[in-house]
Amino acid sequence: MTTSKTSARITPRELPYSYTALLPEISEETMRFHHDKHYEGYVKKLNELIEGTPYEGHTPCEILLRSEGAVFNNAAQIWNHEFYFEQLAPVPQTAPTGDLLRAVEEAFGSTEELIKQMNLAAAGLFGSGWIWLVKDAGGKLSIVSEPNAGNPLCRQLTPLICIDVWEHAYYIDYRNRRPDAIAALWNRLDWHVVEERYAL
Repeated sequence: MTTSKTSARITPRELPYSYTALLPEISEETMRFHHDKHYEGYVKKLNELIEGTPYEGHTPCEILLRSEGAVFNNAAQIWNHEFYFEQLAPVPQTAPTGDLLRAVEEAFGSTEELIKQMNLAAAGLFGSGWIWLVKDAGGKLSIVSEPNAGNPLCRQLTPLICIDVWEHAYYIDYRNRRPDAIAALWNRLDWHVVEERYAL
């Protein structure tokens, strides 16, 4: 793996939109807790864990691919959350097109079936974790369930979409209605971002 040194401390990314931009599906309160408390908390903790270690100065992606335990958990959660926030938009493209649409139809039959299968996987994941739409080296799509901080990069798969099913992602707005939170998320998913990820 190629690695590149960055500044010694990892800096949290700002949201690519305002805290109120995803209303009514995701409230300002949820966005502030999710980004400012949980995501930034992982950044703070990882900086503490890697200070003075060989991981210092590397990116969260580089760290998660080479680490385990608490270092992996915090590095992966940073990467996962940045990926999650960046796929959402106030005015999203509402459906896949082009090469991505063809890949979706080949793997799942339709976009609606893909969404149904991801929703079922997300609702059914026990405890906390992430549901991912991924592509393999040949461009074939599949759905991967990862508990806790799991990331499909560790399986040599390219992530395209993620659903965060940690309670802090939805409990303020939806309480224990995880399926409702998952269904609402699709209203803010920007398929243009997903297409760009697929094209890489």
